[in-house]
Amino acid sequence: MSFRERLHADCASCVGLCCVAPAFAKSADFAITKPAGKPCPNLRADSRCGIHSRLRESGFPGCTVFDCFGAGQRITAAFGGRSWRDEPGMLAAFPIMRDLHELLYFLAEAQSMPAAAPLYAQLTAMSDKIDAIASGDVAGVDPAALRAEANPLLLEASSLVRRPAGPDHRGAALFGASFRGASLRRASLRGATLVGADLRQADLREADVIGADFRGADLRGADLTGALYLTQAQLDAARGDARTRLPAALHHPTHWR
Repeated sequence: MSFRERLHADCASCVGLCCVAPAFAKSADFAITKPAGKPCPNLRADSRCGIHSRLRESGFPGCTVFDCFGAGQRITAAFGGRSWRDEPGMLAAFPIMRDLHELLYFLAEAQSMPAAAPLYAQLTAMSDKIDAIASGDVAGVDPAALRAEANPLLLEASSLVRRPAGPDHRGAALFGASFRGASLRRASLRGATLVGADLRQADLREADVIGADFRGADLRGADLTGALYLTQAQLDAARGDARTRLPAALHHPTHWR
């Protein structure tokens, strides 16, 4: 299995950590409130979700957009395949490992950008450092500090790709904003809130979307070819259709159909 393949969730090799470790509150995303460390009532004894095929219609769309980036199977393997019921330390390690794997995913994305070639050595060194940390005991690891260390590299890689730079909407509150047919090519949408935004037929090629919130955003007919740091979870949280163009490594969510 390649390094990048290890950053994709393999639920069959996990013991349902995402159904136990996180907390969630009753809302439009979750039908119930569940405290951290308590198993979801839909979690079966075999560590599988009992309503996985009908999560959205059962009131759990929030579950469908969660991505552990492969942290679940790594924690499970590190504990010899044992259950969190016998190894409660797995639950504490899971959110830390998830943050480390998300950061590794972004670093891997940067290393796939031809324009960022001048940074490959630095990106590789940072990735190797974080992977080494993830291979040990992650208790006490501060993912935020590592993110602060890696973020300048991710930002510089983005800048190299987005020349000349497009519109700057970094961190903007764009709830329900209308960008239908807009040119957002090479734009910075880092950390932008695009909840419910109308992005139909928008040009988002090479746009930096790291941390952007696309919940309920309408991406029908939009072009996200080459979008930087785009994740499957962001797409799963949005709306789109068969005309929405995506990077080759990502896929159209089933609910878009």
